[in-house]
Amino acid sequence: MRRVLHILSDLVPYGAERVVATLAAQGARDRFEVAIASLYAEGAETLAAPLRREGIRIFHLDKRRGFDPRMFYRIFGVLRELRPDVVHTHNYVLRYVLPPALLHNPPVMVHTIHNVAHREVDRFGRWLQSRAFLRRVHPVVIAEEAAISYERVYRLPRPPLIRNGIAVARYSSAAVSREEWRARNGFSSDDLLFICVARYYPQKNHKTLIEAFASGPAKISGAKLLLAGDGELRGDLERQARALGIAGKVHFLGRRDDIPELLAACDVFALASLWEGNPLSVMEAMAAGLPAVVTAAGGVPELVATEEQGIVVPPGDASALSAALMRLATDPAMRRAMGTAAAQRARTEFDDRNMVEAYESLYDKLLSAPVERRAGDLAIDKIPAA
Repeated sequence: MRRVLHILSDLVPYGAERVVATLAAQGARDRFEVAIASLYAEGAETLAAPLRREGIRIFHLDKRRGFDPRMFYRIFGVLRELRPDVVHTHNYVLRYVLPPALLHNPPVMVHTIHNVAHREVDRFGRWLQSRAFLRRVHPVVIAEEAAISYERVYRLPRPPLIRNGIAVARYSSAAVSREEWRARNGFSSDDLLFICVARYYPQKNHKTLIEAFASGPAKISGAKLLLAGDGELRGDLERQARALGIAGKVHFLGRRDDIPELLAACDVFALASLWEGNPLSVMEAMAAGLPAVVTAAGGVPELVATEEQGIVVPPGDASALSAALMRLATDPAMRRAMGTAAAQRARTEFDDRNMVEAYESLYDKLLSAPVERRAGDLAIDKIPAA
C-alpha cells in the first residue's frame, strides 16, 4: 500500500481543493492510502467533513495570515507521522513544504500547477519552484496553455499534462427539475437565466460580465444574471449593478450546494475570467447541457470550441462579451444546439475517473523510476492525460 499526502493551503470548495478531494475520495483504495494536510484551520464551509466520512485523514495546521514559519515544523511533524511515499503539493505551498520534505526525503514529490504558471505564485515562489522542478519535484500542468506558460516562465522541458475532471453524471442529471428549482427560488418558467459560478475575485472579472449584461441582455424582458459564489468583491459588484440600473436583474446567490440543479435551471453559462487554468465550472455547465459564453483565458478555449459548444471572446472585451450573450439570448435554436454539443463533449472528455487514473499512473511511474532521475529527465509519453 502506497501512502499519498496532498498538501494545500485550504479546503474551501474551490477548483483546486475539489480536485484534491476527488483524488482522495475516488482513488484506488487497495493501492493508495491518501491523507490531506491543509495549512489553514478548518472553516465552517469546507470539504473536510465529507472527506472524513470517506475515511480520509485530514490535518489542519492552523496557519496564520502572512508568512508563518511554524508551518515548517508542523509539516515536518505530519511527514514524520505518515511517512508518505508521495507528497503532492498544490498552489503556493511548496515554499513551506520543500524545507521539511528535504529533511524527511519522501521518495516522490509532485506539484500540480492549477493556473497559468506566471499567475500561480509570486516572484519568490517562481524562483523556489524553478530550483525544485530541476532537482526534486515533478510538476504537472492542467491545460495546454498552462504548459506553454510553464515553458516560458521556468525554461524547462514540458511537464505531464493531466486535465481536471468532474463527476459528469452528477451534473447531467439534476435531482430537482428546472421548473421546480425556478419556482422554489423565485424565477418564472419564462425567465431567461444567465449563470456564472465563480468566486467574487478579480481573476473572474465579474465587473466586465455585469457591464456586458447591462448593455445587452438586461434590456430583454425576463433576462436575469445569476452570480453564484462569494468573495471580497461582492459589495463592489452590488454597487456596480445599482449604478447601471440593473440591480433587480442581477442576483447574488452566494455559495451554493445545489450547483447541478442551479445549472439545469438556467439557459446560458457565462465566465469572463482574465486568466484561468482548467476551470471546473465550465465543464460542469457543459455537462449540464448549457451553451457557454467564455473568455479565451488559459485553458478555457481547450474546453469550449467556439461556435460549437459556445462562444469564446477575448478577455476584458465587454463589447464582444455583450454581443455573444445577445446572440444566445435571441436565438433559442442556437442555445439548444450548442447545449447538446456541450453535453456530448462533457460525456466523452471530462469524466473525473480519467483524471484520477492519470495521477495514479504518474505516481506508479515515478515510484518505479531510479532515485537519481530528475523531474526534467522523466519520459512522459506513457502518462495518460485525461
